[in-house]
Amino acid sequence: MQRFQHAFFSFLTGLLLLGNLAQAQTPANGTSTTVTTDKPKGMSKTLKGGIIGGLGGAAAGGVLGRVIGGKSGTAKGAILGAVLGGGAGALIGRKMDKQAAELRRALDGAKVERVGEGIKITFASGILFGTNSATLTPAATGNIDEMAATLLKYADTNIVVEGHTDATGSDAINQPLSERRAQAVANELMAKGVDTSRITNTGYGAKQPVADNASADGKAANRRVEVAIFANEKMKKAAKNGQL
Repeated sequence: MQRFQHAFFSFLTGLLLLGNLAQAQTPANGTSTTVTTDKPKGMSKTLKGGIIGGLGGAAAGGVLGRVIGGKSGTAKGAILGAVLGGGAGALIGRKMDKQAAELRRALDGAKVERVGEGIKITFASGILFGTNSATLTPAATGNIDEMAATLLKYADTNIVVEGHTDATGSDAINQPLSERRAQAVANELMAKGVDTSRITNTGYGAKQPVADNASADGKAANRRVEVAIFANEKMKKAAKNGQL
């Protein structure tokens, strides 16, 4: 799968470079201009965001979200589907780099990833909740409060909170449990001052596994809460105007 993802991204990068070549203007004296199409090595996530934007912004991001995330890529897809791209996307990416670094320092037991022009945070449900519970543990509340403090500092973002379970039990149990867990995290963020209008929360039950439910480790990985953070329209406008 990793090899396919790399090949697909390389293909999209090639399309952008070919598009730029097609748009190149011929000098007035009629001489031709040589354009290199070598792919830069070691592309940063910020540069990747710019490439995605050159290929069509949110539309290309939505495609990448489905390819990179697959069935388990809901939060990742939400981020990549909202990319702005180009120079503005690069500015947003730098802003997100700084925010992600702060979140990594603040959040114990959470996985913080930079994705496209946004941030994906994964909490193991075992850290946040007791078995079959949607009540945040005291330690989990502190963790969510730390995240809220950073979100308040970087106010021009949208936030998607997603709850997931393993496949033990029926959908009738897992679906509402995942919804209640996502809501619990969203409620704590709002209690700490994060504006309600920034937050969307949903539950997926056992429908979006990231590991094999046949093993105990796989089930543990599937029991999780994911948080997607990406630019809202205000940040996008500021980025387009070069004001970030």
